[in-house]
Amino acid sequence: MYKKIITSDLLGSVSSVPNEISPLKEVLLHRPGRELLNLVPEYLPEMLFDDIPWLEKAQEEHDYFSQELTKNGTKVTYLEDLVEQSIVSEQVKEQFVMQYIAESSVYTDGARKSVKDFLYSVSNKQMIEYMFGGIRKSEITNQKQHLADYLSNDYPFVCAPMPNLYFSRDPFSFVGNGVIISKMYTNQRQRETLFAEYIFNYHKEFSKVPQYYSRDAMFSIEGGDILMLNSSTLAVGISQRTHPSAVEKLAKNLLFGNSGITTVLAIDIPKNRSFMHLDTVFTMLDKDKFTIHPNTMGQFNAFILTAKDGELLINQKLDKIENILKEVLGLNNITLIKCGGNNSIDSAREQWSDGANTLAIAPGEVIVYARNNVTNKLLEQNGVIIHQIPCSELSRGRGGPRCMSMPIKRN
Repeated sequence: MYKKIITSDLLGSVSSVPNEISPLKEVLLHRPGRELLNLVPEYLPEMLFDDIPWLEKAQEEHDYFSQELTKNGTKVTYLEDLVEQSIVSEQVKEQFVMQYIAESSVYTDGARKSVKDFLYSVSNKQMIEYMFGGIRKSEITNQKQHLADYLSNDYPFVCAPMPNLYFSRDPFSFVGNGVIISKMYTNQRQRETLFAEYIFNYHKEFSKVPQYYSRDAMFSIEGGDILMLNSSTLAVGISQRTHPSAVEKLAKNLLFGNSGITTVLAIDIPKNRSFMHLDTVFTMLDKDKFTIHPNTMGQFNAFILTAKDGELLINQKLDKIENILKEVLGLNNITLIKCGGNNSIDSAREQWSDGANTLAIAPGEVIVYARNNVTNKLLEQNGVIIHQIPCSELSRGRGGPRCMSMPIKRN
């Protein structure tokens, strides 16, 4: 159940994301860390990576991204700092550590004690870095205190790393003055939302934010599928990683609550890795401009969810996405800019490197990956201001500038 806080006046100084395009004032990032050093070829598929990024270069590229945001008036806040600020007492720390250990599938008493002792032997900031990065068996001493500890398999980690954390969009999403805490689709990413749980329950500022979905919910939903089109309209992708029942539950929480959202647009997209989230298919550039993957420009299966007299109404729409957007946004014209243009080879290549995944920092002004030359040129030809960032290593994780950022506040 979401946290029923109905007074949004308290939240003006904390979070406010009325849409995808208003000037970006504050954003949450996670700078890639030691978790990338714990990517092992044998375990890449289960960790949702196709390749191993070079950490130092990935950090250099991420720093460029952060500096570009700062240079354009956006305050950058880091996930690890919010988590550290949420450890407000020894009791909360104890609960946090034991929950992390349990969710890391550390089963035996000896192993649990060894991990706890290890995490308590460092500062809180270092502890969080180890939680993000994973703990190797070689880093834990005196672990073998029970027979089961001697019979463990060859898996090299006591606690697995979380290499997807630099895609900070997915574990939780600010919408309006509230937040959606995700229920992640894969077991590998489930623990990422543990940090959100503590931020939104214990942080002195963010604990005031209404919660519209819970990490303990039955059905999965992830932040890459959530786009705030305007102050009253939320788009949600029905994707490989977001279940339709999650969209319906979220819609009820929003529409029957005091969220300010009156319409939820659910958009069905292909259920495969190359279209893993709605923001890999299209992102918002301006009030009437969107990027789009050319392979999805046919008829869409979409659903407009509204509330009337305490009942959820579902209106199915089978139409082109531009017509659906015109209807829900009340616009006469929509401009769709194709990722990779009209060439199938360019489109496939630039979709692979997230050419359609842009981060708006102001209306008609976006951050993009520099490598997507065809798409970037088309954006400029359509009057969009672009800020290009290097991405030879960041893009190996299969996510773009929007994936790597979670807006906290827009004007």
